[in-house]
Amino acid sequence: MMNINSTPILSLITCLLLFSCKEPKASENSSESKTSTPEWISEVGAEEIEFNKKVFYVNDYDAIADGSALTTTAIQKAIDAAAVNGGGTVTFKPGTYLSGSIFIKENVHFNIPEGVIILGSESIEDYPEIDTRVAGIEMKWPAALINVLDQKNVTIDGEGLVDGQGKVYWDYYWNLREEYEPKGLRWIVDYDAKRPRTFLLQNAENVFLKDLNIQRAGFWTVQVLYSNHITVDGLTIRNNIGGHGPSTDGIDIDSSKYILVQNCDIDCNDDNFCLKAGRDWDGLRVDRPTEYVVIRDCIALAGSGLTTIGSETSGDIRHVFVSNIQGKGTKTGLKIKSATNRGGTVEDIHMQNIKMDSVGTFMQVSMNWNPSYSYSKLPDGYDYDSIPKRWKTLLEEVTPPEKGIPTFKDISISNIEVQGAKRAIYVNGMETSMVSNIQLTDVHIAAQEAGQITYSKDWTLDNTSLNIADGSTLTIENAPGVEFPNTLYIANDED
Repeated sequence: MMNINSTPILSLITCLLLFSCKEPKASENSSESKTSTPEWISEVGAEEIEFNKKVFYVNDYDAIADGSALTTTAIQKAIDAAAVNGGGTVTFKPGTYLSGSIFIKENVHFNIPEGVIILGSESIEDYPEIDTRVAGIEMKWPAALINVLDQKNVTIDGEGLVDGQGKVYWDYYWNLREEYEPKGLRWIVDYDAKRPRTFLLQNAENVFLKDLNIQRAGFWTVQVLYSNHITVDGLTIRNNIGGHGPSTDGIDIDSSKYILVQNCDIDCNDDNFCLKAGRDWDGLRVDRPTEYVVIRDCIALAGSGLTTIGSETSGDIRHVFVSNIQGKGTKTGLKIKSATNRGGTVEDIHMQNIKMDSVGTFMQVSMNWNPSYSYSKLPDGYDYDSIPKRWKTLLEEVTPPEKGIPTFKDISISNIEVQGAKRAIYVNGMETSMVSNIQLTDVHIAAQEAGQITYSKDWTLDNTSLNIADGSTLTIENAPGVEFPNTLYIANDED
């Protein structure tokens, strides 16, 4: 460890050693010559769609535009009319529209223009239950506010506002959790507290979500499930208005492929950008990967993870490219989480050109995440034959047990600058499943404490440094081939 007093001259030296005092030119950015761009990136996202030029105003189908009463039926009539006439644009005249679940059809351009507010109903009865997957298991669950189910060639866009009015659902969750936890039912409360997502793309193909303003999701904001060639572009998500809703993820990519997420700005109370692929026995049964995903040119504000992989990993998550993301106040930079009953492999993950400030931990990896939620056990006094089907799904054991052990490998992280972190790195594999082949190139992290690495192997470092305020060094245990020989630890004695 090297101690440097915080004199102005030495502070300048620290800056030069750890963080460039000016933005490097492209030709000077060493990471550009040391990292490569996967060839498959050009294949992600939707292809441009030409729509029928006819316009269908929901107001012509008796939509109520002052928010005084539910107008779901009128909006759906306009969508259905467009669909049976070969497609076209469904749109709104300025106003406020209260709605439950609506279902966008093939070849429909659903436009929410400036001056329009869509309010999600605060009554769960206005969201009919459908067959879907939530938090890693297939089950009946309320449809989203805006759905694209089994459709292709759809665009949803506009400068208006979609407000999920989620506070009533947040309160419902917290009240149910307060009731369930003393009963030993923490593991099931997220599945019993049924809350509406804001957007659901399920079994969809060639869909654009563009330039949307979304706030106060009752549950996840955007879920892309069992879908391919989807573009999510220019979304602004604000879920912390009027409170901090539980599980109000920003964008969840779930067992889907060839997905492009770009130019999004997310402030939420859970994972900002999250990749999922099923959990436990049910996820292993479905066995559908998330793969070929690009997330680029985005901003992550409050939230649990700038890029989160898991905790649902059963179907595998691979071929992921994350670039040019800014994190401000986000709890974690890269978070990979799973449990010993999830299984699945996380591999071929590329993360580059990231800047973060005022964060929790830059890199956090766990194979035993949140045990009270991850592991299901029916308490005494409950009759197995009488419990709901979703309970039984979560109680199904993974056999043989080793099938539930996840694998994390082949992760490349480059050109990273992190300031104001509480902890630099916290990576914990397992004796039977090492976190392996991690490459850190041009990674510079300023944090209060260093953290730890356990049960890992074969890490490669190039121009990597930790600026640790409390003078601690990384605790490295059971980690063959994991060393930080070129890492400069600088204790900041200013405090």
